[in-house]
Order: sequence, then structure tokens, then C-alpha cells
Amino acid sequence: MKTDYFAHTLLRWFEQAGRHDLPWQHPRSAYRVWVSEIMLQQTQVTTVIPYFERFMVTFPDIATLAAAPLDEVLHLWTGLGYYARARNLHKAAMHIAEHYKAEFPQQFDDVVNLPGIGRSTAAAILAQAFGQRQPILDGNVKRVLSRIYAISGWTGHKRVEQRLWQLAEEYTPQHRVTDYTQAIMDLGATLCTARRPNCGDCPFAADCQAHLADQVACYPTAKPRKTKPVRATYMLLLQDTSGQVMLQQRPPSGIWGGLWSFPECPLETDIHHWCEQTLGLRIDTALQHHEKIRHSFSHFHLDIHPIVAQVHGRTTAIMEPSDTLWYNTIQPDALGLPTPVKQLLEQLA
Repeated sequence: MKTDYFAHTLLRWFEQAGRHDLPWQHPRSAYRVWVSEIMLQQTQVTTVIPYFERFMVTFPDIATLAAAPLDEVLHLWTGLGYYARARNLHKAAMHIAEHYKAEFPQQFDDVVNLPGIGRSTAAAILAQAFGQRQPILDGNVKRVLSRIYAISGWTGHKRVEQRLWQLAEEYTPQHRVTDYTQAIMDLGATLCTARRPNCGDCPFAADCQAHLADQVACYPTAKPRKTKPVRATYMLLLQDTSGQVMLQQRPPSGIWGGLWSFPECPLETDIHHWCEQTLGLRIDTALQHHEKIRHSFSHFHLDIHPIVAQVHGRTTAIMEPSDTLWYNTIQPDALGLPTPVKQLLEQLA
């Protein structure tokens, strides 16, 4: 397929059927495009839009985001998942404020070296915000190109990825790069979807090798499946006499990094002894066991066993005050909370 034909056909389709009213397009700026691209990683547009709009109200520019406490950033991210994105966004904003006077850089190497930004994301930001000719290869583009050329093999394999990057480079035009970048993402997101693609409305139906062979569902090749391991933990919902609940801030990296959660301990733990020795708290003998919650991460399932207990005394405090707080469920603080923790707090309230 000739490169000029591909870009022309795609842009003609985009003019009629593309997405032109996404909130980060009006007004369009490097900052708004950047935040949207990070939020859209592994998350659907419909889910992202309300988060993006709230984020822009609170953090209208890079300087404001850089100056904000991480807790405030994580609070606005609560429920969006993949919280490393929020931590990296905040870290990158501080770097831009310090090294680029709070103006988003325009050199590819500078952008790709920011925390949380890879090759395709850097290219998408520069193409959409500054009109630079930068080929992109996000999940939507991989799916479109894999089907048109019937490229077998998981797109994460080096050989396959190199071929897709080659095609992405060939087809990216010299002009209207901003529209082209949005168009190829839109094609994958709205027609050439992972499930139930609408091939009848696709401008490349007559050119798509997967469609012509009636094998669209075979491309791209699925990632080799691995059985996710299952981990289990007690989450302790410890309430004091006023009804406040103890929360602990998790370490800055790792699962739920920087978020506030309940104290956790292994299932075989003697909870009364553990609370006294680890938290410096005495709890009532009676424990309320609640229904198990399964929360799935990319690499494992976590089975959460919530236990509600009343605190009736404190011994010598063992943990640093900055690591714990007593959370008022009626008048809650603005904290970053994992989704299952937020749900359990709402049940308590």
C-alpha cells in the first residue's frame, strides 16, 4: 500500500468520523496533551474524560502541578488505577519546572527521558502539541497495522515491534501530522477495536489482509498467557472510639505506592498480638470478618480479607506519625486511596 494513499485515506475518514471534541483538544496545549496521554495509557477515553477535567481544574498548568503535594495528585487519581502514572506525572512536572522553566520541552530526547514517558507517548505529545513529524505506536496503532498486514506474533516481541515501527515511520506524513496521529488512534479505538471490530465502515477494508482472509480476530497475536498467582492478606479496619479509622501510607514505590491504605498482615497472624506489637494498639476481642474482596493487578490477584476491630487502648507508638493517620469517614481528608480501600471506607461511613 502506497504511503500517500494510506495517509490520504485515513485523513479523509478522520474528517468525517474522527473524534474532534475531546477535552484535551480544546484548548490544545503540550501540558493538556501530555496529561491526557498518560491518563489514556491502559484506560478508555470515556473513563479518562471526567478525571482529566477535574485534574485540569485543580492543576491548570505544569507549575501548579509541580508545586502540589503528591497526596493531592494521588487523591485526584483515585479510581483511575496504575498509580505509578500519577507519581511519574508529578515527578516529571517538578523536573520540567526546575529545568525548563515550567514549559514543556520540544526536543524528543528531552521528552522521552521524562519519568513515565516512552517512545510512542513522547512522539504522540510532540505530534499533537507541536505538529512535529513523529511516528507513534500505541496499542491502537499496533492493532491497525497488524491487521492490515496480517503480521503474526505478539506485538511485544522485538521482531514484530520493529516491523510495526517501520510501518509507522513509513506511513506518517509530512503534513497534517496532528490530525494523522489522532486519526490512526481513533481508527483503532472506534472501528478496528480489539473485540467486534466494525470492518464494514473501515476505510481500509479492501486493503486489510486480515479482513480479506476473514481472520481479523487472529490479529494481533495475543500475548502469551500466564496464570496469575493469588496473594492473600488481612486488611484491618481499626476504629477508635470516635469512629475514625487508622490508615498507613504505603512506600513511595511498588503496589499502590504513596497511597493510604489499611494496615495489612498475613492470614496466619494473631491479629491481637500483631496490633499490639506492630501498631501499639489494643483491640477488642471480638473481630468482624467481612466478605473477601478480590482485586486484580497486572501480575497477580490480591484476595483482601477485611476485618473491623475497635481500638480501646494505645501502648507506646511504634510507627512514625507521618506514616499513619486517623481518618474521619464523615469528613474525609483529600488523600490518594486505592479503589478497594475507598470502597471499604465508604461502607464504614
